[in-house]
Amino acid sequence: MALKRITSKDYKHKNVTVTPSFRLDDGTVGEMLYDGEKSGYAVFTDGAWKLLDRMALPNGETLLPYSPKNNLIRNRIVLLPTEPVEYDSEAELLSAIQDFLHGYVDVTPTFERLCAYYVLLTWIYDDFNELPYLRVLGDAGSGKTRFLLTVGSLCYKPIFASGASTVSPLFRILDIFKGTLLIDEGDFRQSDEKAEIVKIFNNGNAKGFPVLRSETTNGKEYNPRAYHVYGPKLIGTRSLFADRALESRCLTEEMGQRRLRDDVPINLPDVFWDEATAIRNRLLMFRFRHVGKHHASPDLVDRSIEPRMNQVFVPLLSIIDDEETLSDLKATMREYHRQYISDKGMDIEGHLLEVIAELREREEVVSVGEIAERFKEKHEDDYDKKINPKWIGSLIRRKLHLKTERRMEGYVIPESEHPKVERLMERFGLKAPESRDERMNMMNVPQESETPEDSTEPTSETSEPSA
Repeated sequence: MALKRITSKDYKHKNVTVTPSFRLDDGTVGEMLYDGEKSGYAVFTDGAWKLLDRMALPNGETLLPYSPKNNLIRNRIVLLPTEPVEYDSEAELLSAIQDFLHGYVDVTPTFERLCAYYVLLTWIYDDFNELPYLRVLGDAGSGKTRFLLTVGSLCYKPIFASGASTVSPLFRILDIFKGTLLIDEGDFRQSDEKAEIVKIFNNGNAKGFPVLRSETTNGKEYNPRAYHVYGPKLIGTRSLFADRALESRCLTEEMGQRRLRDDVPINLPDVFWDEATAIRNRLLMFRFRHVGKHHASPDLVDRSIEPRMNQVFVPLLSIIDDEETLSDLKATMREYHRQYISDKGMDIEGHLLEVIAELREREEVVSVGEIAERFKEKHEDDYDKKINPKWIGSLIRRKLHLKTERRMEGYVIPESEHPKVERLMERFGLKAPESRDERMNMMNVPQESETPEDSTEPTSETSEPSA
């Protein structure tokens, strides 16, 4: 079957809505196709698909695909399938994805498998309420761009952007196409653009958090507009994100840590795009067969690890049927958790808890003055801020969410806070959980505050007595 050509007159009819894809209440799924000359829809309903140049709805509305002359489509900023193609099995499709990735990019075997499943996830991501991001980290020449091109070319409606792009159109493109965003050089250098792209990252991993931006009407009136930026994202950066919450949403591979494999071509051959299109066509059929049938299974949640880590991995785990692969991915999840705990231990909260744990070995009740004195001995050179009991007391309350109590010897961490201290030590890797119940309870500790310590305001406990 061939796509029919749509003329400019078709877009001028009343009740016409231009959209790249749709899902109807009766389960019908439509996806835009582009063969280099014409655009149209592949519409899947009742277990079969057909080609349509437009979709007429019962309410009189007509859905039309974007014109093949659209700049984003014609210039390959957004990639689309050309037609749905059958595949033998999910295992065979996954193997084809992994073989393609292995042939053009050099990453660790674990991350390669992770990428293959992430590709599958992008094609049914709208079944889930939260998503992880796939991120590569490295200097120039480490292979970040090759990674984004290779993995991104297989993802659902990939949107190719770069750090040199103006951020503003990304909001509109994501809102329209609802595809997979690829950002090469996510660490923007201009502070205003960096802030804009961080808005997309912070709001884009969970449904229901659009970004609000002001737009003008006739160049006069400003009207707020909500842009939906939820969707899978592939990110390449040179450094870690300053925001640890954003960092925890990323499944990360550090590039350039070993010599490039000899079988990886330095320059992409012409067949690369044809191979990617062929797999993308089979993935379209995968979407038709699976969208609407998956959800984040609570049975896959591992209560012994961080809630955020579960939130990141459970959507991936939920699309896996093979037990061996499921076991491998669970092991990967636990490894990410161990690294996350290790990284957290290097933060100020980790340093502070380490001191509290050390002092608690000597005495049951520890004073804020003692903590400040020991913290200063160990970390005076690590922080520019003056270390005194008042600042340490503020960190204990605002960062660790522990209460302090005034006594004759000064402010102390009372006995009633000891269970919280124990759970915090477990979360920061300073103490292993002794039982399943302790591991369960550990998940109930409040998330650490993201209020910068420099902006911390004193509470009613205005000054802590010196030790």
